[in-house]
Amino acid sequence: MPVAAATRCRFGNGHRVYGRWSPCHIDGVARVLFTACPAYGHALPMLPLIRAAQRGGHDVRVATGPNLTGPLAARGLDAHAVGPSWETAWSAHEAVWADQDLSDEQKMMDGVVALFGTPALQRLDDLVAMASEWRPDIVVHEVLEQAGSMLAHRLAIPGVVHGIGPMFPFYAPLISAAGAAIGEPQLWAQLSTEQAVDLCPPSLQPDAPPPWPGAVAVRPSAGEGQPLPPDLADALASDRPVAYFTLGTVKNADTSDFMTGLRALAAYDGVVIATTGRRLDRDELGPIPANAVVAEFVPQAPLLERADLLVSHSGSGTMLGGLVHGVPQVALPRGTDQPDSAALLVRAGAGMLVAPEDYAVEPIAAAVAAVTQDPAFRAAAERVRDEIAAMPEAGTVWAGLGF
Repeated sequence: MPVAAATRCRFGNGHRVYGRWSPCHIDGVARVLFTACPAYGHALPMLPLIRAAQRGGHDVRVATGPNLTGPLAARGLDAHAVGPSWETAWSAHEAVWADQDLSDEQKMMDGVVALFGTPALQRLDDLVAMASEWRPDIVVHEVLEQAGSMLAHRLAIPGVVHGIGPMFPFYAPLISAAGAAIGEPQLWAQLSTEQAVDLCPPSLQPDAPPPWPGAVAVRPSAGEGQPLPPDLADALASDRPVAYFTLGTVKNADTSDFMTGLRALAAYDGVVIATTGRRLDRDELGPIPANAVVAEFVPQAPLLERADLLVSHSGSGTMLGGLVHGVPQVALPRGTDQPDSAALLVRAGAGMLVAPEDYAVEPIAAAVAAVTQDPAFRAAAERVRDEIAAMPEAGTVWAGLGF
C-alpha cells in the first residue's frame, strides 16, 4: 500500500485504521529502516532520501552487510551489519558460474539466487532480531534487497522500494523466480504493491512498461560533497580537461582490463583520474600513463562536477552521477545490468558504447576521441542534466510519502 495513504497516531507500535496502516509517531518521530545489498551501487543511491528522513527528525537506521557498514558510518549514518558480506555472496555467485554442468540459463538464475536470494534470507534473520528491540515504522529498501520487503510484510508496516538506476522490466520475473527459489513464492506479489521511488530521468526510462507504474520520481545525486585528497585536488587545479575512468567496485577483478582502459586514455589531451575500486598493488598495474592519476576510491561528486568526460562500466550510480553534471560518456559495460544501462545512455545520445567483445585499446581510444570531438554528445548529456534538475528533490519526495 502506498505510504502516502498512511495516517498518523500519537503513540504505540502502530495499528490499522479503516484498513490502512497508521505509522506511529512519538512527537512526530518515526523509526525508519533503510536496507541495501552490501554494494556501493546499491546503498549510496538511497543517500538523498536517507538525509531527507534525517532532516525530518526521524530515528533512521541503515542495515547492510558488514563490509559496507564502515563506509556508511564514516558518512555519519547509524549503520548496522546484517547478513553476509558482498564478498561472500559474490564468491557464491562466481562458484555458480564456474559450474561446467549448468546451462547458461541455469547459471543466470542460480547466480541471482546466490547473490540476491539466499543472502536476503540471512539478512532477514538479522533484521527480525533487530526489530525485536527496535521496531521500525517503515522500511525503505533498494530494488534488489528483498529482505527489507519481507520484513515489512512480516511486521505489517509500509515498505518502499527504491530504485538504484533504471527500473528495468526484467525485475519482475527475476524477483519472482528468486522468491520461488528461496521459499518465498509471494515475494513479487508483495513487492509489486509497494510504493516505488524512481531516480531515472525521462530520457533514460526503459521502453517496456515499468514494473511499478505508480513510481514517484526523485532526483538522483552524484554523491555527497566530500573533499578531494590533496594530490587529486592539485591534479584538478589546472584548466586542462579532466576525464574520469572507473570500472566500478564489482566487475573489475581483472587488472589487465583496468590497464587496457588506462592505456586507451593515454592520448587524452588532459588529466585522467582513474579509480581501481579495490586495493591493488601498484606493481601489478605496470607503467601508468603520464597524464593519469590512479587512486582506489575518489569522492565522485566533486570529481564529476569538474569532469569533461566519463569513461566507465556504466554502473547506474556512476552513469547517473555523470549525467547530473551533464558529462558525456564512453560506456564500457562489464556485465549484470550495465549493458542495459549503457544502451539507454546511447539511445539518449549522451555517450558511445564499446561492447564487451570489443574491449581493447583501439576501440576505446576511438570512442574517447569521438565523444570529446563531437559537441552533440555534450549537448545530449546536458539535456538529460536539465531533466534531472527538474525532478523532485528528496525532501519533497519524503514529505509526499506521508512522514
